[in-house]
Amino acid sequence: MIIAVDGPTASGKGTIAKALAAHFGLPHLDTGLLYRAVGRQVALDGGNPDVPAAAEAACAFPDSLLNDPALRSEESGGLASRVSIHPGVRRALYERQRAFATRPGGAVLDGRDIGTVIAPEAAAKLFVTASVEARAQRRFLEMRERGEDVTLEEIAADLRERDERDRTRATAPLIAAEDAVLLDTSAMNREEAVSAAIRIVNELTGQTPCP
Repeated sequence: MIIAVDGPTASGKGTIAKALAAHFGLPHLDTGLLYRAVGRQVALDGGNPDVPAAAEAACAFPDSLLNDPALRSEESGGLASRVSIHPGVRRALYERQRAFATRPGGAVLDGRDIGTVIAPEAAAKLFVTASVEARAQRRFLEMRERGEDVTLEEIAADLRERDERDRTRATAPLIAAEDAVLLDTSAMNREEAVSAAIRIVNELTGQTPCP
């Protein structure tokens, strides 16, 4: 069983995907981490993430980079959004994601083009979204806990910029698959969002809910 969880930055898709993987006993891949690693590698190489050749060269990043805590930073997130618009980068990372999705027994993947490009045959497709205001507030609290100095307005502006870049890129834009179920988490806490996601997957796949 393949479960595809797509959505914009800070919508809650990562949290939901991890919870679904744990609930259904499936491996989980945060595909955004791959793009963050590419963006981070470009920075380490002293390259420009907006230049296709530099971004494509960074796709050869070492696996050890995936364990770098810096990948979770806002800077890496911004770099990931910039390198992800390049068709060459998406092609380079496609097979890696596809292999994970089609492993025996299934998997849960979250990203921006799982249900439309990576695993269009997924048994369950969720498109997780939330208002910019709700997403900015969540990200603001996360960053404040990490001691990062940033304003709510700056975060909201960055999210809007990323959304625009993701939605308008020529290759694999951020859109919901036609058969994806929309889950708006704007007014939900973590437990409510996870419960709703599990219910949706059960309904889509005919799974018997746990008592």
